Amino acid sequence: MLKKILIANRGEIAVRIVRACAEMNIRSVAVYTEADRHALHVKRADEAHFVGEDPLAGYLDPRQLVNLAVQTGCDAIHPGYGFLSENADFARICEARGIRFIGPCAEVIEKMGDKTAARASMIAAGVPVTPGSEGNLADLDEALQVAGEIGYPVMLKATSGGGGRGIRRCDSPEELRSQFPRVISEATKAFGSADVFLEKCIVDPRHIEVQVLADGQANVIHLYERDCSIQRRNQKLIEIAPSPQITPEQRQYLGELAVRAAKAVNYENAGTVEFLVTGHEIYFMEMNTRVQVEHTISEQITGVDIVQEQIRIASGLPLRYRQEDISFRGYALQFRINAEDPKNNFLPSFGRITRYYAPGGPGVRTDTAIYTGYTIPPYYDSMCLKLIVWALTWEEALNRGSRALSDMRVQGVKTTARYYQEILQDVDFRSGEFTTSFVPDHPQLLDYSEKRNPNELALAIAAALAAHAGV
Repeated sequence: MLKKILIANRGEIAVRIVRACAEMNIRSVAVYTEADRHALHVKRADEAHFVGEDPLAGYLDPRQLVNLAVQTGCDAIHPGYGFLSENADFARICEARGIRFIGPCAEVIEKMGDKTAARASMIAAGVPVTPGSEGNLADLDEALQVAGEIGYPVMLKATSGGGGRGIRRCDSPEELRSQFPRVISEATKAFGSADVFLEKCIVDPRHIEVQVLADGQANVIHLYERDCSIQRRNQKLIEIAPSPQITPEQRQYLGELAVRAAKAVNYENAGTVEFLVTGHEIYFMEMNTRVQVEHTISEQITGVDIVQEQIRIASGLPLRYRQEDISFRGYALQFRINAEDPKNNFLPSFGRITRYYAPGGPGVRTDTAIYTGYTIPPYYDSMCLKLIVWALTWEEALNRGSRALSDMRVQGVKTTARYYQEILQDVDFRSGEFTTSFVPDHPQLLDYSEKRNPNELALAIAAALAAHAGV
């Protein structure tokens, strides 16, 4: 078993990994830049080390991070998600220095990170993919030719893209001509590669992903699916497990496809296979070679601690579960509470948290790195909190989510919490039938009132009086 792990990340996922280490009697080492000097992951880890004044550079320097791991006596690095989590060079440097990378090997990261190579691997494994270009596009003329053959609309995508970036829908040759240089520019800046490819746009699909775990002994299982259809501009907002809108037959098929995909590339550790579902058609979209932001809801419905399993697998241990051991119970929803103003085109709202109160009660979980008095820096992702609820039935899960969102207090910055309450009350959402077009098709949900309810106002007055009295 691993003894000491450096966490090459920040925020709530770093705190999540620290907690898993503590429960496994493994020492945790945090890293931080100047902007994160007072961050919660720094306070919670067994050790914390400064990696530079620049808010980002220290989290993005693989050699510095691996050197620090060696110097502090770590035997592994957990990359979390984002930053270097899907960087094949990082995994290679870890291997060269004798540090376990808690994730798949560099070759698999590279193959699945290259969307055209991933498509080729899936085609060879018999996993259905959307029609599109056979490889990277040579130029605009080839893009126009392929689009003409498969029909509009099409999706122009960065080959090395991820997180919803480097993607544009094109409904006509004119749009493809205008978007082609923009996607190349965005891909080059964000991912260091100008390679792009083309896929048929599946209109109004459901975005369904399957969590997999694979050990070093070729054992692969799935933890069922998550529905990530509630999203804005390819950024997920609310995730649900299991999906309320697929049949048992589709659920079994999706699980089998995900396991087949993982085995096809000799996958090891935790990963997620993402699909687009429309009617009875299912298409492979991509594979994320890391822990997902929304891993929490798979944990809630199956009882499997995914982060602990990651650490066990990296330690060389076999999976503790066979597929027949895995079942799910109830429904779980995760709300990404972003520091954004939904009524102002989701403008980021960074600043000091003047009051934070975490909701509780049965079936409620919060994963966060904020606290009262914490200042959300403007250099990172705007997500400041993950609120997760679980209940036995779909309706009970919706009601619990509404109650938990109402209980929660995050003051000092604007958040998306109030907007999610509107979504939870919407008839279309409550029916359990929605697609990736839900958010743009329901603009009226942004017309909510920002007035405080009487209970919240009373609490604010009480808090002010208590502070004035020195209580």
